[in-house]
Amino acid sequence: MKEITIETKLKVFDTIEDLPNAVSDLMKTAVDARKRAYAPYSQFLVGAALLLDNGEIITGNNQENASYPSGLCAERTAIFYAGSKYPDAKIKMMALTAGSVHQETLTPIPPCGACRQSISEYEVKQKVPIEIYFMGTSGKVVQSASLANLLPLGFDRSFL
Repeated sequence: MKEITIETKLKVFDTIEDLPNAVSDLMKTAVDARKRAYAPYSQFLVGAALLLDNGEIITGNNQENASYPSGLCAERTAIFYAGSKYPDAKIKMMALTAGSVHQETLTPIPPCGACRQSISEYEVKQKVPIEIYFMGTSGKVVQSASLANLLPLGFDRSFL
């Protein structure tokens, strides 16, 4: 038997103001996207903003549906639109913010499992890491240099 250790390194910023200007601006764009989310059932709003290598910024937010599996998360809304509109562009950076409409969410909220898998598909496709920043509605912001940090041992096209 052999034991394997998997280690993830993340950076934590105390507030959005502590981020580099370009990241802070992208996160503020994600905050605006979060405020436009359609979440009448969960009351949990999520916003995403992507910076592409062509300079475009793409936003997304969660879109719920009475038939629950038919909704879509903010991250996938944004990356699928980016892939549709700019198929050759690479995603350089992603900013995410999430929280309840009933209370301030201070805990940074990372992408869900389905979104991690979808982001991984684009990271593998573009052969360049996607830098991901995530936060609640305020407070600390976590940075991951790559989606691979959030989804070790990921499943990708090499297994097919």
